[in-house]
Amino acid sequence: MRVRRSNHTVYTINYHFVWCPRYRTAILDRIESSLEQSIRTVADEYGYDILSLHISSDHVHLFLSAHPKHAPSEVVRTVKSITAREMWEQHESLLERKFWSGGFWEQSYYVGTTGEMSSRTVERYINRTEHV
Repeated sequence: MRVRRSNHTVYTINYHFVWCPRYRTAILDRIESSLEQSIRTVADEYGYDILSLHISSDHVHLFLSAHPKHAPSEVVRTVKSITAREMWEQHESLLERKFWSGGFWEQSYYVGTTGEMSSRTVERYINRTEHV
């Protein structure tokens, strides 16, 4: 993992997000290229560094690095809201047949974090420094 720097911060914060279209509809393979381009554009615009992206027919895996000023909930909300709007603009005739009540993404999502060190390494370090 690469250590990133900004004016006052040195960080390695990586988020693994997983989310699904509404009703877990298997439709993403039909719009994969435009969805991928949309996700990459959002990431570039907001300064997120995509480490890995995989679009399955009924869910998305996105592994990215973001500055600590960006809460994970903000990152996923930004990506999901902008991509939903763009997918509706680009694929309205397809989506209106599948999502009769509007919307595009499920509200829920999974997020996990990774960094340079494992949890066990951090715990050992803290325990060791507490006893000094």
